[in-house]
Amino acid sequence: MCISLLGTKVGMTQIFNTSGLCIPVTIMQVGPCIITLIKTIESDGYNAVQLGYKQISSHLLTNAQFGHLNHKGLPSLKYLYETKTDSPKSFKIGQIITATNFKIGEFINVSGLTIGRGFSGYQKKHHFSRGPMSHGCKNHRKPGSIGAGTTPGRVFPGKKMAGRLGNNNTTIRNLQILDIDTNKDLVIIKGAVPGKVGNIVKIHPTLTLRS
Repeated sequence: MCISLLGTKVGMTQIFNTSGLCIPVTIMQVGPCIITLIKTIESDGYNAVQLGYKQISSHLLTNAQFGHLNHKGLPSLKYLYETKTDSPKSFKIGQIITATNFKIGEFINVSGLTIGRGFSGYQKKHHFSRGPMSHGCKNHRKPGSIGAGTTPGRVFPGKKMAGRLGNNNTTIRNLQILDIDTNKDLVIIKGAVPGKVGNIVKIHPTLTLRS
């Protein structure tokens, strides 16, 4: 069953393998996700399933969200996420999918929002070199000239300048699953994933297993 799931970043730690090598790992709580909608080529023009994640109080939902879930007898879910699949008929409304959907040793892709760092300058955002620090110099962390001369006499689009840094959707690919705790729906993967602790992430399985 190849399908993406929603999860929460629990945090990072380190483990040691049998040879004593220290491995940095990230712990994620994957699911449980509930199938809330099934789309097929016949009805919608493409095959996909909609997943719901994190049960909340019903008064926190809009009328449209509450009606969509209550009509099918489903609990109130905070996050709804649609993912494409090749076999939508293998799912059913109300089906619960957990971390057992993955296997130890499998490689996955994890998407999430990176940590927002606010308005940042040139050195922090683009790794520009600073100006001279000697006495009398007034160009320590300033951008300098940004124009392109008399011709064309304008600033080209895409010029690297100060601005908002972080809070972007990023995907880290080929992260190996080292262990799975099916009782608590925890997945331990090698490496780091985007975002801070408690961030909502999307876990995409790959089609191949690597040694």
